[in-house]
Amino acid sequence: MTAGSGALRPAAHRFAVDVPELELADYQRAVRLVLRHPLITATWPDERALPRVRRFSPTLRRDLAEAFGYRLELHGSTARLVRAKDRLDGTQPAVSRTGRPFDRQRYAYLSLCLAVLGRAGIQITLSELADSVAGDANRITGLGLDPDHGPDRRAFVDAVGWLEERGVLRLADGSSAAWASDPGAGEALYDVARDVVFALFRPTRVLQHIDSVSALLDRAMSSSGNAERRQAAQAARRAVVESPVVYHADVDASVANHLRGSALAVDLARLTGLRVERRAEGVLLVDTAGFTAERFPGTGSVAQAAVLLAVEMADRVADPDGRRVKRLAPPDGHARQQALASHIDTGLPTATLVRLDGAGPDEHWTVEGESGHDEADGAGRLPFITDSFLRTAVGEILQRYGTAFGAQWHVDPDRLRVEAVALLERFGAVTAVPGGVLVRPLVGRYRHTVATVKPRATTTETLF
Repeated sequence: MTAGSGALRPAAHRFAVDVPELELADYQRAVRLVLRHPLITATWPDERALPRVRRFSPTLRRDLAEAFGYRLELHGSTARLVRAKDRLDGTQPAVSRTGRPFDRQRYAYLSLCLAVLGRAGIQITLSELADSVAGDANRITGLGLDPDHGPDRRAFVDAVGWLEERGVLRLADGSSAAWASDPGAGEALYDVARDVVFALFRPTRVLQHIDSVSALLDRAMSSSGNAERRQAAQAARRAVVESPVVYHADVDASVANHLRGSALAVDLARLTGLRVERRAEGVLLVDTAGFTAERFPGTGSVAQAAVLLAVEMADRVADPDGRRVKRLAPPDGHARQQALASHIDTGLPTATLVRLDGAGPDEHWTVEGESGHDEADGAGRLPFITDSFLRTAVGEILQRYGTAFGAQWHVDPDRLRVEAVALLERFGAVTAVPGGVLVRPLVGRYRHTVATVKPRATTTETLF
């Protein structure tokens, strides 16, 4: 249900107040575009994106600031959404053109490329860029860059390709593929979009002044009651548009109160044109317009295996005749954030650090009973499904829907299990723990999903 339908229209809207109703759908597309692509250039994500944002820029600036605490900046041929982050998120890495997630080496090369381009003129050759990055990388212990070394060259090309896709570098002559194949024989000349370079790198703090990535999350918080309520409402809206599903148990009580209120659904429907689904355990934004880069359920073998695994887990937990499912307390969210921060901080170049002093409860996603908790095991505990069960379930899925999965998955079912579980975790359906997963309430949504083979296994229900 979109914001244009009468069931969700309040007496007075707080957002898009100066947008005519006939243009509201176009405005909502612009909001979704900026939220999905915080960097928009003349060519990224496509040639139509920047004109769409510019058309509504005054209203977008005001609404994004009020609704989420974000800042929209437009300079030259670039639109940049400077977002406020509430937590570290390891589920949305940069990826290469071939879909490879960036590792530390690629992130380091990407950062060094931006540093070099910030000092460069309006054009640069690929070999000049490689030499400059190598000069900086070779001064960093454990990094280095040798263009003649295959793994180094591939990592560097992935970083350059990421910049090319977003319009930071525009090929003027030559071939980057030829250089990638043989740096001694091939060459490429790039135009440098300096406005995009400066828009892309926008840290909230001077990096030389922080001793942990967690400092990038710190913001000045007001102590007045009205300001605190406004900040909690913004945090709730941010959580819904940035996460596939938001559980009340995972956020502060003040944020959970806003998640439970009807105003949040009305506001986000008005802004994005998408429906907010509220249940007893949390909320999610139902993506009916391709808002997210990855969808669940979705197409492809891994996505379909993930849905079928969710069905198996929901049946296992809800089976009254089956063996009792063990329940465990979920990992502490704060501790997981600290662990992720510590992992990131291991790459911090401390030698350059400059220290300064100074929903309504009528419907449930739960997979066990009406109450959602097994009182004998304690409230808040989640069903534990073992890796052994998941391996068996994947084997049965491959046997049952054999022709729907390619030969590579039949040869390596464990890889299919690992990738399917990782997808479920990215969408908040499970939490991986040693020896298995904890089943989160969203899994219950797929208990009655029916799969057919068309030739690929597909489901009758599409959520994200």
